[in-house]
Amino acid sequence: MSDRLKDRLATAAFWAAAVLVTVLLAWLLAWILGRGLRYVDWSFLSFPPSNFEAGGGIGPQLFNSVWLLLISMLITVPVALFSAVYLAEYSGPGFFSSAIRLSLETLTSLPSIVIGLFGLLVFVNFAHLGYSVLAGALALTVLNLPAMVRIAEEALRAVPSELREASLALGVDHWETVRRVVLPAAFPSLLTGLILIAGRVFGEAAALLYTAGMSSPDISFTELDPTSPRSPWNLLRAGETLAVHIWKVNSEGVVPDARRVADGSAAVLVLVVLLFNLGARWAGRRMSRKMTGL
Repeated sequence: MSDRLKDRLATAAFWAAAVLVTVLLAWLLAWILGRGLRYVDWSFLSFPPSNFEAGGGIGPQLFNSVWLLLISMLITVPVALFSAVYLAEYSGPGFFSSAIRLSLETLTSLPSIVIGLFGLLVFVNFAHLGYSVLAGALALTVLNLPAMVRIAEEALRAVPSELREASLALGVDHWETVRRVVLPAAFPSLLTGLILIAGRVFGEAAALLYTAGMSSPDISFTELDPTSPRSPWNLLRAGETLAVHIWKVNSEGVVPDARRVADGSAAVLVLVVLLFNLGARWAGRRMSRKMTGL
């Protein structure tokens, strides 16, 4: 077999694999949206769910998903970024850095149900947070922090060393080089990692069953007291997310229109993740142009 024929066969195999994956993803997306979008309207998106009667919505669950994402990212991103900067820029080869990387790799492979049980023992019971938004956000932080640290470290290490050397040669100290040169250069890769982690937060259910709970109060945006059980900003209230709600509706089957709620919720969840990814990439491109001038 000639080298040209081998090259053509390999190229055809790569194209076939790419087309197959694209078709499967497109079919899955069309199937979910086709089954669920017909049930989605304003009342479905804004009304609270019904426990025993038909006609309920997903308003609190939709808000809780976004609220939990924001809280967990506010904790995860700074810690992961500083940890990655230390591992990539300051720590040398040695036992301590090797132990950190081994721990991160071990935690990354843990099942989310184990993280949920850990959150139940530590955040819900030991820290007395109860089933709450804060306990769920902390559990998501434990779940996503190892992966975010590894992604950020690899993004920082991928920045060409010539950029660091040029900055240091101009008399800029190490920290300013990291802040003004390395981080802006690594920003596109960091953004990709952030989007992947955020998508995992939207779809996570197992870790939140034991921490954020399987219920949500009838929240009111006119309630400004953050300590009120009905306040959407209360971090100590229960916060059932959309993914947990889908699992609950499918597993319990108490609501007469459980299929409508499950299909509509799944379609909304897919659209929210899609819109978040598109919005994050658009905002990331604008920020990258401002940071790098390209």
